Amino acid sequence: MPFRFVHTADLHLDSPIASLALRNEELATLVRGATRRTLERIVDLSICEQVDALLIAGDLYDGSQTSMTTALFLVAQMRRLEAAGVRVFVIRGNHDAQSQITRELTFPDNVHVFDGRGRTVKAGALANGREIHVHGVSFGQPHASASLLPSFKAPVPDAVNIGMLHTSLAGSSRHDNYAPAGVADLAGHGFDYWALGHIHQRAVHGDHPMIVMPGIPQGRDINEAGAKSVTLVTIDDDGSFSADEHFLAIAAFERVSIDLAGAEEWPSMLRSVRVALEQAKAEARADHLVCRVTLLGATPLGWRLRRDHDLLAAELQSVAESVGNCWIEAAEVAVVSPQVDDAQQGFGALAELAVLVEREILPSHAYREELRETLTGLMSQLPREVRDLLGADEAAESALLAHAAERGVAEILPRLAAVREGDGA
Repeated sequence: MPFRFVHTADLHLDSPIASLALRNEELATLVRGATRRTLERIVDLSICEQVDALLIAGDLYDGSQTSMTTALFLVAQMRRLEAAGVRVFVIRGNHDAQSQITRELTFPDNVHVFDGRGRTVKAGALANGREIHVHGVSFGQPHASASLLPSFKAPVPDAVNIGMLHTSLAGSSRHDNYAPAGVADLAGHGFDYWALGHIHQRAVHGDHPMIVMPGIPQGRDINEAGAKSVTLVTIDDDGSFSADEHFLAIAAFERVSIDLAGAEEWPSMLRSVRVALEQAKAEARADHLVCRVTLLGATPLGWRLRRDHDLLAAELQSVAESVGNCWIEAAEVAVVSPQVDDAQQGFGALAELAVLVEREILPSHAYREELRETLTGLMSQLPREVRDLLGADEAAESALLAHAAERGVAEILPRLAAVREGDGA
């Protein structure tokens, strides 16, 4: 029989949910429990497939707020694997290193947690007698700015060697340097498989050796959108590797863009939304779909969509509920009006104000500088990695300011119209 193992990482058990999900208590409950339920599915897969081992390449927890309830849940899952004869190999990631419970928790005998000194453990053997060894190095502190690769021992001769490392790799633009290591450096170390963790997007960086970043198995917010999976690896008697994705997430986050070109009436807009949500739900690799909807295209409904955003949000959620196991996390209106529509024509002063703002205020140097000062103040209060996402250079910052100004005008003028309607003016 071949040697088989499940490779996962970055479960972030009981991670705090994003603020947008808090607006809907039922959705909040779903998202809050998704990481635990996904771990249960990972254990189910390991038992059902009768694998030899489960490899968890860091960040079981989400940080210092880890509770004893979370820890006991994890131990219960490890005992299920112990009863099924599945060994578990764990390295601590940067989030695990912040948790005191990580250090104090006692796992059953089938679980081996690597320390920071580069240990090697025999995990089994192929039918031809060739041994399989797992090497791992854990984070001792929340930050590791230098590579941990020198901590690994040399490959065991005449054996299959698997390395476990929690790393940002080298030059990953959206992650701080955590134990950085280049793909070429990993390949040159002599191991046959690298079980990586830390980056939440799955990627296979090589076949000989096989270098796999499995990605997060359960997304936690819209910034972790898309299908999420774990990797089931088979080692054949000739030492060759094959890897298959298994999609186990409870909920998938997706950005859904809907073109409303040609939609002239509110019901036709809702029909377009329903078609798009049904397609997205059919393509989702999870039980539930959590969407951030963006409405695009040229439609005379633009004025109403912005003015009656509360009604829009309620109707979109109603459509999502009719699709089934579908949720609207947020809705963005980015449509354009092909011409001044009837609703806007009734507000001559506001229409004139819109033209004035567009032609005189938005392009002005003074207005842009005032916006820049406001943005600078906000940026100074954000973590550095978040600042880079908002604007990595001066050109990106200018584009962000221009976009924010245009969207702000598009949002505020319809709201002013709604207030004017309410006053009977």
